[in-house]
Amino acid sequence: MRNLELPGRSVARSMNGMAATSHALATLTAINVLQDGGNAMDAAVAACAVQGVVEPESTGIGGDCFVLYAPRGSADIVAFNGSGRAPKAATAQWYAEQGIDKLERFTPHSVTVPGSIDAWAQLLRDHGTRSLGDMLQPAIRFARDGYVITERVATDWEGEIEALTHDPVTSGIFLPNGKPPALGSVHRQPLLAASMETIAEQGRDAFYKGAIAEDLVAHLRELGGLHSLEDFAEAAGEYVDPIKSAYKGYDIYQCPPNGQGVIALLLLNILSGFDFSTMEAMSAERLHIEIEAMRIAYQERDARLADPAQAEVPVEQLLSADYAAKLRSRIQMDRASVPPAPAPIAAHADTVYLSVVDKDRNAVSFINSTFNSFGSGITGPKSGIVLQNRGGAFSVDPDHPNCIAPGKRPMHTIIPGMVVKDGRAVMPFGVMGGHYQAAGHARFLTNLFDYGLDVQQSMDMPRLFALPGDDETEVEAESGIPQDVIAKLEEMGHRFCEPSKPIGGSQAIYIDWEAGALAGGSDPRKDGCALGY
Repeated sequence: MRNLELPGRSVARSMNGMAATSHALATLTAINVLQDGGNAMDAAVAACAVQGVVEPESTGIGGDCFVLYAPRGSADIVAFNGSGRAPKAATAQWYAEQGIDKLERFTPHSVTVPGSIDAWAQLLRDHGTRSLGDMLQPAIRFARDGYVITERVATDWEGEIEALTHDPVTSGIFLPNGKPPALGSVHRQPLLAASMETIAEQGRDAFYKGAIAEDLVAHLRELGGLHSLEDFAEAAGEYVDPIKSAYKGYDIYQCPPNGQGVIALLLLNILSGFDFSTMEAMSAERLHIEIEAMRIAYQERDARLADPAQAEVPVEQLLSADYAAKLRSRIQMDRASVPPAPAPIAAHADTVYLSVVDKDRNAVSFINSTFNSFGSGITGPKSGIVLQNRGGAFSVDPDHPNCIAPGKRPMHTIIPGMVVKDGRAVMPFGVMGGHYQAAGHARFLTNLFDYGLDVQQSMDMPRLFALPGDDETEVEAESGIPQDVIAKLEEMGHRFCEPSKPIGGSQAIYIDWEAGALAGGSDPRKDGCALGY
């Protein structure tokens, strides 16, 4: 239990349903759906749609979605991959002929076909009780009538002024009067409201086959993109077999590649070989092990992860105990020794993650993202939909497994998590923060299971992140890490820098089956909360 004399958040506790998101309006929306008789999937979609309006830098219907779902809390975990694909005309040869050696963020070449609306529609059809049209109504109201700008949203928005100037449509919506909306002011998105109303009335095909698709494709092609109406019309997410690994008596489930969930499991497998009971939670010894394990795991990620439908991804090897032991042996306890990973294609992304559990203990782990803040910065002139820049994670090197190709999905950073014990789901969880997410999953779970912290304390603890690809092995360190610990780590050869913004964000709901209770946490680095009823 936390010290009630100090600033902080108590764990949210309830018996019936609970939602945890990174924005209070989204959490309230989810609770309203649950109390109105909807289930966890209904609530998750409605809440995520709201976040795409009130937290527009982080997510939206122009992005992608991954979901893990435990029906009635069973261990039969359902996984859904709602990530979009490259245009059919996108070949490495074409980019080479154009002299393009990197898929830059603010170009149409970074845009893959958005998967969110298709994912939401399929998930509601198969696991919800309400229609997509009904679940879009709260988001439509906020987009049409307005929403108040909150602290973290304002901070992120201020940091993206330059990004919002590349497309006149985008700047017109998100830089009213030439600047971001002020903290506490009201912002509206009428074009987006109209688009969502069309989708609500006509269904998911309104996005992929109707006027909305025509608007987005025309704008992308005008900017030099390779997208076609056929690319949009053929978009479809898919159910996939989840992957898992054991840690401290729990089974940790992730979506398989093209996401980096396998790297979160690899990290846990590496860390499982250390006895953290002999180390303080914020000790230099523990943090050194984390940093070194991160570097090893991310080196594997950047060399191996890709769309398994078009490249060979050695998932079985990455999950094997023997392979983890081999990688673990590279860690030297007295100094920084692991060489940095190859530079990733893109960095510093934003995302929203949310958890929902209902009265029947259906548990949803749900993540949705446009990758960087405001994605590609490209917005449909008539639809008001901001498009993601997930294609920026592709390589254009024909010899790399993650090289762009027709209809291929890029390596993805967004990963929902689910914890199972004794044949029942006990916790949907996730950590936002772009590349940090795999490391964030591992840190959150080790805080929880190795140090006995509760779900809120496990999120609150200061974070660090060994930046992939940095040639001077720099590590981002939040200000809450004690300076004497930083000094000891520097003596071991680590170099530190301040993060440009707080590292990640997280949500989780723990299901106590014996007590019949729920315990939820929401990261203080964001504007959200956990609420139950």
